This record gives sequence, structure tokens and C-alpha cells, in this order.
Amino acid sequence: MPAILCPSCRKLIDSTEKRCPFCGQLRPGMWGFTSKLRRMGFELDFSKLIVIVCVALYVLSLLSEPTNIFRFQGMMDFLAPGRQASLWFGMTGTIPVFKLGCWWTLITAIYLHGGLLHIFFNMMWVRQLGPLVEDLFGPYRLFVIFTVAGITGFIFSTLSGTGLTLGASGSIFGLLAAAIVYGRRQGSTLFTRQFLQWAVILFVFGLIFPGVDNWAHLGGFIGGYATAFVFSRMGSHEGLGAYLSAGICALLTVGAFVLQAWTMFSFYQG
Repeated sequence: MPAILCPSCRKLIDSTEKRCPFCGQLRPGMWGFTSKLRRMGFELDFSKLIVIVCVALYVLSLLSEPTNIFRFQGMMDFLAPGRQASLWFGMTGTIPVFKLGCWWTLITAIYLHGGLLHIFFNMMWVRQLGPLVEDLFGPYRLFVIFTVAGITGFIFSTLSGTGLTLGASGSIFGLLAAAIVYGRRQGSTLFTRQFLQWAVILFVFGLIFPGVDNWAHLGGFIGGYATAFVFSRMGSHEGLGAYLSAGICALLTVGAFVLQAWTMFSFYQG
């Protein structure tokens, strides 16, 4: 049988070991799945996958209300999906969460965007920060940080009273926070200062320009920082905890979109 590195102590062991002889980790090979998951994580480009999903949902939301495609009220509204279409696909806020009871929109809204410039700048940041955080923490931890930051961002936003909101900016602030955690953990003042400056600039940008969900930015930063801090305490290598956490996040994300689709189907059938 092939040898693997124990996900806890990183010692070379047989993949069929029931317990790691060095650290005692139970089922370190996960019946052969550990090595497969590791390979899958590095083969999948999570940043690219996030961009693909966001762009696909953006195009679908535009096509769902074609009359809104050429509606122009300003640069930020250029090629903006209609509000009804955004609600169909899972926009969040106090109205969907508290009035409609659609709590899962705290997840679906991460992948939705309100205009061409909105999605362009957010995806640019995802492609800029995603590979960096993946190099620092690993692909599975990247996905967990992105998801948790997005959820905490929208929790902050919803509790603050924001009626309707959407976008990946909370998750992006979480990725910035993760880079700051890494820099502080490594004692790299220059690295930490650079990402702190980026975070401050984006926070100020949100305060100056109208229509920006600053509460989502703050919540995403806090959620990303807390998640990255926990991961940094667990060592530099991904293990069972990262795999399971990413699996839970993936199931929650898919489940959220299934619930949203079923809710919309039931609403229009009724």
C-alpha cells in the first residue's frame, strides 16, 4: 500500500494504519482518501472556480430579467441584474433573512453581484488574493476562510439593518485579514503593513462611495481573521480538520443554492 504523510505530525506512514504510530492520529489515511484529497486540492484552482461560479451566476441573473440589461442609472448600475432576479438567486439582508426566513441567503449572496464594475473589481481581488492565501494556508483552508468571511460579513450587515445586499467583498476582506494573520505570525512587519494598508484603503473607499456595504466588509475581515488565526495555530500543513471544514463549507454552499431554488420553485408553484 502507498505511504502517506500523517496530516497531523507529517511523518511518513502506511496509508492503511488505523492509528499513526508517532502522534496517535486516528485513521490518518481516511481509508485512502487523505492522499486523494490532497491531490484534488492542489489540482483544483479554488480562486478560478470561485470566479467561474460568480460570473456564471451574474450572467444568469442578467438573462433572468433581460429588460434590466440596458437600464442605466450610473456607472455602478451598468449591466446590473434586476432586483427581482437578484432575489431569485439569493440576495441577502434583513428582508430575505428576517421577513422571508431565507437564512441560507447569507451564503448564496456571496456569489452574486450587482453590476459589471461590482463583479469586475471583486473578481480581480479574488484572483489577486486567492492564490496568495492558498500558498500561505493551503487550498482547502482558502475555501474555508472565503466562505466563513462571507457569512460573517453578511451576518454583520443583516444585523446592522441592511435591507438588501450581495457580493463577495466580505470574503475578500477575509482574505486580506488572512494575509495579515500570516504576516504577524511570521513576524514580517513589511508583509503585514502592506496588507493592512490595502485593507484601510478599501475601508476608506467604502466610506466615501455610496451603496457600499461597509458592515459586510467589517464582518468579513473579522471572520477571516478569526478563521486564519485558528488555522495558524494548527500548523502550516493542511490535515483532516481542513478537509472536513472545506467539505462542510462546500455542502453548505451547494445546499444553500438548492434551498433557494426550491423556495423560488415552491413560491411560484403556489
